[in-house]
Amino acid sequence: MTQDQTTIADGAPPPDFIRLDGRAVTLVVATQKRGAPSLIHIGPRLPDGEDLAALARALAPIRHGSQPDVPQLATLWPQSGRGYAGLPAMALRRGDHPLACDLMLVAARASGDAAQLSLADPVAGIAVALDWRIGAGDVLRVGATLTNTGSSPLAVDRIASLALPLPGWATHHLRVHGRWAGEMRTASGPIPYGRSGGASHGGRPGFGGGNWLIAHEADFGADHGHAIALHLAWSGDHALMIERDADGAVVQMGARRDPGEVVLAPRAHVSTPEAVIAVTAGGRNGVRRALHTHVRADVLPGRRDWPARRVHLNSWEALGFDLDEGKLIRLAADAAAIGAERFVVDDGWFTGRRDDTTSLGDWTPDPARFPQGLPPVIAAVAAQGMDFGLWVEPEMVSPDSALYRAHPDWCLHRAAMDRPTERNQLVLNLARADVAEHLFGVLDGLLSAHRIAYLKWDHNRALFPNDGAGTAQVVSLYALIDRLRAKHPAVEIETCASGGGRIDYAMLARCHRVWPSDNNDAIERLRINRAWTLFLPPEVMGNHVGPSPNPITGRVLPMAFRAKVAIFGHMGVEADPAAMSAADRDTLAAHIALYRVWRERLHRGETRELETDDPAMFAQMTGDTDAALAIVARTDFADDYNAAPTRFPGLNPGAFYTVSFPLSDRAPLTLSGAALAQAGLVLPLARPATAFLIAFERIG
Repeated sequence: MTQDQTTIADGAPPPDFIRLDGRAVTLVVATQKRGAPSLIHIGPRLPDGEDLAALARALAPIRHGSQPDVPQLATLWPQSGRGYAGLPAMALRRGDHPLACDLMLVAARASGDAAQLSLADPVAGIAVALDWRIGAGDVLRVGATLTNTGSSPLAVDRIASLALPLPGWATHHLRVHGRWAGEMRTASGPIPYGRSGGASHGGRPGFGGGNWLIAHEADFGADHGHAIALHLAWSGDHALMIERDADGAVVQMGARRDPGEVVLAPRAHVSTPEAVIAVTAGGRNGVRRALHTHVRADVLPGRRDWPARRVHLNSWEALGFDLDEGKLIRLAADAAAIGAERFVVDDGWFTGRRDDTTSLGDWTPDPARFPQGLPPVIAAVAAQGMDFGLWVEPEMVSPDSALYRAHPDWCLHRAAMDRPTERNQLVLNLARADVAEHLFGVLDGLLSAHRIAYLKWDHNRALFPNDGAGTAQVVSLYALIDRLRAKHPAVEIETCASGGGRIDYAMLARCHRVWPSDNNDAIERLRINRAWTLFLPPEVMGNHVGPSPNPITGRVLPMAFRAKVAIFGHMGVEADPAAMSAADRDTLAAHIALYRVWRERLHRGETRELETDDPAMFAQMTGDTDAALAIVARTDFADDYNAAPTRFPGLNPGAFYTVSFPLSDRAPLTLSGAALAQAGLVLPLARPATAFLIAFERIG
């Protein structure tokens, strides 16, 4: 039930309501009031015959004292001109003068699963179009376009992609924070009164996770509780604001831009990055279902059904910068022996690179290490039945490099000022046409001259100084990747930014997987991956077995534990098999073989967090009602010898399953889906760093 296109002319009232329906969600917007459209309902689907006028009356806020005579309803585009006391959705200037706006709804269009609401202020000379549509997973995809209809330039200091009034039940929020090698730390609590939020300033979303948010009711668990999950699909700086007062709470998300970064000429326009909203009554797993469906159907088309995610072995933890043709060929043979299917040469392969102080930008194989270039290594990898991948960091340049010496003006810098580095490198100005053309030529040349199946595309430095270059940098990066993928559509790309520093749906729309963290410590990865799977399906998350002791945490963990954790993602290895004991190599090979059996189910099925009362217990299950694989892992000592059973909801309660325990000597069982969901299994997991895999296969 949707409203057909209607244009509001000569002061005539707009249509009363616009309604959009997904499979299980309904959005209702009131359009009969002057000013911006008002949100009536965002939540579970309503019956087709619902009286929307009655619904609006039922949900109308009670007028109270100390507010305008015409109270401001929960609007999708807040502005201050009619008494709204919160943060407006945009901040504009003509010259040095802030522009006050009084936008009125002039058109409302709805067709199928999409709606556009057009607002205008002819006196201020601006027009705003709000676009809302429902995609796969009942996910709402939201954006805005601002047009300068005036006769002078318009500076856009801030504009939100999304301004969403939260329902009254959304009193709490799950926020994300973190740092390098410690990404995706979650914190849940009441939404505070006043204005809270944050912004990134490094030219990328950063490790703080502020472009991910879940607003939820107080009673919110793995499988219960209403929630609204939000994400800004933008690979540059972002701004998040949550504002709560006595009238309710509003969330705004948008790209963070420096003042003066976007100036619109008359008749020019700017469109915001897309914001994504998932509404669920099914707790954290409901968020997972909605967003995983969205990523698989709407973010990854053309890559979702690629061949199975191949097991990687990456050279970094095995060799670091100490690599050459012979060492790589030896490592490739050892990788194939444990079951790896893709061999990735990481940092250190290009001319002059001996450490991280030099040579970024000089993307040719080092002749001292590779006298015949990369072809002998690639041929040796292919002879082992693997394909070949290569690490690059094309957005960066070392001051000590041939590229920088030839083009010192190509980096972001301030004239007549020093050039501060991070990780001994500078950032190339991708918005320059000559820089973008050079980078395309270099990468196209590598891919055209070699059998390269995969690029690990890294980004190890924040963007500074930017002086208003952030938006142009991101747009140019997108254009470069899009052009490269059009020329080489079979090449897979991983996006990495010192781990999880640049992960968002806009980047994932151009790449095949992300690198969630530089930290491969399996206990840390359980925590990191549990948070990432709220927003990302496991097949796009690189998940590798690292060495022990772990080079970041120093923790020593058994191979069986590390390998079990790595199965639940896009599995790989970042260690030297030759440095392992024979028993560890056999254990790792057995887990890789198991991953290869289960990966189709793991990468197409539903991922569920299994709720436990023990904070040191991690439990997850992925699959469907015919077959699923679970991991139950302990990260610290149990309080009691008799651990509580782990329950496994999500299977068919009336069906029976063979319950087996791969790579263990525990005997299989036959149990019903009802027994597994209600009674569960007791597993001998009293010691830290122990884990079980449990396979469920339906009988008949």
